[in-house]
Amino acid sequence: MKYVLVTGGVVSGLGKGVTASSVGVVLKACGLRVTSIKIDPYLNTDAGTMSPFEHGEVFVLDDGGEVDLDLGNYERFLDVRLTKNNNITTGKIYQSVLEKERKGDYLGKTVQVVPHITDAIKNWIESVAVIPVDGKEGPADVCVIELGGTVGDIESMPFIEALRQLSFSVGPDNFCLIHVSLIPVLGVVGEQKTKPTQHSVRELRALGLTPHLLACRSAQPLLENTKEKLSQFCHVPIGNILNIHDVPNIWHVPLLLRNQNAHHSILKQLNLLSIAAPPNLQAWTKRAETYDNLKNSVRIAMVGKYVGLADSYLSVVKALLHACIACSLKPSIDWIAASDLEDESAKLTPKDHAAAWETLRNAECVLVPGGFGDRGVGGMILAAKYARENNIPYLGICLGMQISVIEFARSVLGLKRANSNEFDSETPNPVVIFMPEGSRTHMGSTMRLGSRRTLFQTPDCVTSKLYVMIIFFSLERTSRYMLLYIQLNNLLSFIVVICLQQWMLVPRVITFIYQLTNLVVRMVTKLLFLHLVLPFAQQLAGSW
Repeated sequence: MKYVLVTGGVVSGLGKGVTASSVGVVLKACGLRVTSIKIDPYLNTDAGTMSPFEHGEVFVLDDGGEVDLDLGNYERFLDVRLTKNNNITTGKIYQSVLEKERKGDYLGKTVQVVPHITDAIKNWIESVAVIPVDGKEGPADVCVIELGGTVGDIESMPFIEALRQLSFSVGPDNFCLIHVSLIPVLGVVGEQKTKPTQHSVRELRALGLTPHLLACRSAQPLLENTKEKLSQFCHVPIGNILNIHDVPNIWHVPLLLRNQNAHHSILKQLNLLSIAAPPNLQAWTKRAETYDNLKNSVRIAMVGKYVGLADSYLSVVKALLHACIACSLKPSIDWIAASDLEDESAKLTPKDHAAAWETLRNAECVLVPGGFGDRGVGGMILAAKYARENNIPYLGICLGMQISVIEFARSVLGLKRANSNEFDSETPNPVVIFMPEGSRTHMGSTMRLGSRRTLFQTPDCVTSKLYVMIIFFSLERTSRYMLLYIQLNNLLSFIVVICLQQWMLVPRVITFIYQLTNLVVRMVTKLLFLHLVLPFAQQLAGSW
């Protein structure tokens, strides 16, 4: 197995996840199979209980794993299906070591950070790296590992030591280190400063890891003398100093790496030049240029609880982007804090209240994403009511779906106190109830999570027709509450029609046409076997 490690220095939030994903894209374009691992040094077992304000959105995998949002980037860029074990946290490592200690697996030895924690990290990486994630058999050729945080953080020290040991054990031909750093420009001077990167590389080398490539983040392309200075003081060949400057969209990042021959430097370090092909990024280039050339836009009002941080709804934003591009539109997302739409806001913050309603009225469609707690629920209900009464396309995801049911039950069915048990445990009309298999005492990993196949009991129902008459569909679920079937039965068709507008269905329609085609092929094959091949075989056996 070949390993590419991506670390970061100077400051956090430089785009290590996009860099790691882009490196994977370029290597995959060279004909190699790629898998990914994200290391998060925090003590949480997973990202499931973390506030979106703290760490951005929680990305949910097919197997129900609640992981860092960077794994969403990996899946979107590399077209792979990762597992919860592809996200390593300090909490997971310590939990596994302590479980072994309690079982006596260490035979009475003193359990220490070195070697027991570091060994557990290495074993985890090596075992996960060989698991295929691209639908093919056998391990991948290259595993791209992203180490979260910045070099020098106390919590990441065990991981850096484990990765140092891993680089030594697998050998120099199987390990490539890319260090992502910042090249700031002081406003007064206007000069690109290399000193922060020099210190970051010095810190990394002091810990036993030497970068083979530098990925330098900057607002503008690096000057040649800046590259020469970095090469001289960071001991990195000038051809291995990559510049990832600001671009119109992140789909340009793999193209930046390709244009700077990053693939050649990585393949040379990993001794893969003999088996790799030149990178084929024609489809990727077309996608990036298509987005740049879009002229028409659609205004989408995003009414949520965590709009202060755009990364809180990263996957929703990316899904909107992909759907809009399929319709030759550029998404223009207007963020609305749900609490600003409420009547109470008109008294406390009248300017914010007026601005929020003005934004909502100017929107061409409304999206209410997921969330927990009752803050802002009143505003979301008002947004759903406005969309329904004014015939504006509305998409409710998770909590947003529940909100549309509550609003319809109150405004149309006359159930004035209709509510969710999450917001009012004493409501006489609970249209959303707590899932019976859920835990009321523990928060982590107690919801319905991941991809679940949903079968239609009525093949020609409204939902089946919207999904092009298939017999099942798969949903990514992240929910602790469920719609009460008795209350929902007479409004299901209305909600489905509201929530699944045609302009949002294009990617899914293509997917389900493909599924339907496969189903028809299997049925025809089975019929041919039963009515042609099997009778002929029986006749032939009888003649013998």
